[in-house]
Amino acid sequence: MESDMMSENRLENSEEEVKLWEKIWCEMKKMSVVALPAIFNTFSTYGIGVISQAFIGHIHPMDLAAFALVHTVLLRFCNGVLLGMASGLETLLGQAFGARQYHMMGIHLQRAWIILTATTTLLLPLFFFTPPIFKALGQEEDIARVAGIISKWLIPVAYAFIVSFTCQMYLQAQSKNIIIVYLSAATLAVHIFLSWLLTMKLKFGLAGAMISTILAFWIPNFGQLLFVMCGGCKETWSGFSFLAFKDLLPVIKLSFSAGAMICLELWYNSILILLTGNLKNAEVQINALSICLNISGWEIMISLGFMAAACVRVANELGKGSAKEARFSINVVLLTSFAIGVVLFLFFLFLRGNLAYLFTDSHDVVEAVDQLSLLLAFSILLSSVHPVLSGVAIGAGWQSTVAYVNLGCYYLIGIPVGVVLGYVFKLQVRGVWIGMLFGMFAQTIVLLVITFKTDWDKQVADAQKRVRNWAVEPKPEPGDAN
Repeated sequence: MESDMMSENRLENSEEEVKLWEKIWCEMKKMSVVALPAIFNTFSTYGIGVISQAFIGHIHPMDLAAFALVHTVLLRFCNGVLLGMASGLETLLGQAFGARQYHMMGIHLQRAWIILTATTTLLLPLFFFTPPIFKALGQEEDIARVAGIISKWLIPVAYAFIVSFTCQMYLQAQSKNIIIVYLSAATLAVHIFLSWLLTMKLKFGLAGAMISTILAFWIPNFGQLLFVMCGGCKETWSGFSFLAFKDLLPVIKLSFSAGAMICLELWYNSILILLTGNLKNAEVQINALSICLNISGWEIMISLGFMAAACVRVANELGKGSAKEARFSINVVLLTSFAIGVVLFLFFLFLRGNLAYLFTDSHDVVEAVDQLSLLLAFSILLSSVHPVLSGVAIGAGWQSTVAYVNLGCYYLIGIPVGVVLGYVFKLQVRGVWIGMLFGMFAQTIVLLVITFKTDWDKQVADAQKRVRNWAVEPKPEPGDAN
């Protein structure tokens, strides 16, 4: 009798394990539908800048320096502001889709276009007054002058971010973003061809490179817009509506909270570079740090894919009203991203300074990278976790809370610790980076505590309340009353 009961228990446990693995596999498939296209799109967007820079480098060294300056400082600043504000859209779209409020998704998309277009227009003075801005920052007059020419060429790229960010989020919320992969792949091929044709073959110089860059950002946008408006999203897109102008204020507030959250994180690395520029032997220090950040940047692109997956899955499940599934999605995405982070941590820890030979022949720079390799490995490990937690926060609509967390952890802990270790204790760039890691670690711990201490049943109620309060009903067509 006892043996029969034990065998029954073993059978039940075995069935539960099978069901658990089936559930994990199902969740991973849902996650990959969002994460993989997002990762590919992030790589391709980064690739556009790399390709442009490579062809401009064959035109004139000053053009290359000016493009690198505008692309790294000005365009990245605008990118951060617009991406941050657009991330508020992810919350609304994901929760509306989960709650089956399909008609609201098109309205939310149009609201985001209105808000981001106004924001981009307000940022235009930065593009028109680039030379005096860069001169005030200590750049040479000739480089600042060419940067002023390039910045005006990049105005269409700034407006391209509006369509790019919002359409990607709109498609991701519905798990229809595989179209983005095809468009991104085609765009890279076209960009390489046009850059060669216009700069090398037809000798249009800088103008040819900039024309190709503009087209590279707008070609996928046109493709996404056609897909959305021509039947690819029949349930969620019903055409342009004046309802998009209704109740804009709460959407604007959420957009500003989201913008603050993302920008505080993106500007953190920029401040690290500025701090390093004032250290002894700054050229070697900056070169070594830029190599490490370049390597780390490629890994972060993977994490951003998982960030998108966490955001979509959490928002969808909260919109559906399933707290249990939201928690399960968080665990699966977080553990998957962390597992990849551990593998990369060991890989970069093993290679150490040898990676630098891919970027430089300088023995001093290689040695400096070798000294930073342990910090790079830990940075990559943390970067596999905290973007996912940020994605959870966006999916749940916690942008304002995380903005305060980022402000406290990065600017009240990370930067002061970095300054003290780098300058007072003379640890140079290592001290600055240790400070950065302190900030990242503090942010990760706080977000982990918030995530796992959260009452997800309450989050479901909050999400469904948000969906109800922000919903507007379309006007009935003639004859619908019958």
